[in-house]
Amino acid sequence: TAFYAALKNLADIILIDVVEGLSQGKALDIQQSISLTSSTTTIIGTNNYQDTTDSDIVVITAGIARKPGMSREELYNINANILTSVIKNILAHSKNPILIIVTNPLDAMVKLAYDLSHLPKQRILGMAGTLDTASFKHFIAQEVNYPPQQIDTIVLGTHGDAMVPIISHTTVNEKPLTQLLDKEKIDLIVKRTQHGGAQIVNYLKTGSAFFAPGVAIVELLNAIIHDTKKILPCSVLLQGEYNLHNIFMGVPVQLGKEGVEKIIELNLSAEEKIQLQQAAEHIKNICPK
Repeated sequence: TAFYAALKNLADIILIDVVEGLSQGKALDIQQSISLTSSTTTIIGTNNYQDTTDSDIVVITAGIARKPGMSREELYNINANILTSVIKNILAHSKNPILIIVTNPLDAMVKLAYDLSHLPKQRILGMAGTLDTASFKHFIAQEVNYPPQQIDTIVLGTHGDAMVPIISHTTVNEKPLTQLLDKEKIDLIVKRTQHGGAQIVNYLKTGSAFFAPGVAIVELLNAIIHDTKKILPCSVLLQGEYNLHNIFMGVPVQLGKEGVEKIIELNLSAEEKIQLQQAAEHIKNICPK
């Protein structure tokens, strides 16, 4: 994320990590790389939260990655402790930042960040739907032999096996996907998308995806920093939208300088509405009662 943000000259960047020297080494590597570009971004690495004072936006990726065979639910207790410490330290030095949560299990972690921080709801969001939509586009593009840039689609719901790719709003070169592929092939692409993250974890053995999430996070950062009003799927607090109440879940939102400026309600098929409700139940089962 820091590398892509630096290449785009989005903002000055501070990397923080608990491991001594890790963030400093990464920062130095990135600074040397951008000297070969037109970017004027400055980037420092630190182990001290004091260096993050008055941050406008904080991207939180802290936490352990899933290991092969580990469910997102099993991650909760471990990463909740990590996130609690991070939020406390951030808010001790920055009073009103926008928080972008990436730590898994995503939707549950965004809710925890909201509960801990007491920040306005528009300043807390989770990055997942943008990444899942990119994955869905990739798998569709492979099947229909079109570049992903000509595919318009969106993935809603939870970040995990219960995510909901919205077929009713999926087009390829402005043609509905259902006119190009039969239901069996579409269902296979949906399954690949739902399990795409786990597939990468299984390949890598240690760690999880980082290139695609990095680009997806920068999409959100760009929309907020440049106040573009771009509509992207993010995990945000729903209070009646999509007939869901007091739950963080992925839906399309308009992003600008204040964070989440508007939640967009799409017309969904009856099946998609049911799937969204099922995704909500899945999230509730992860969050502690």
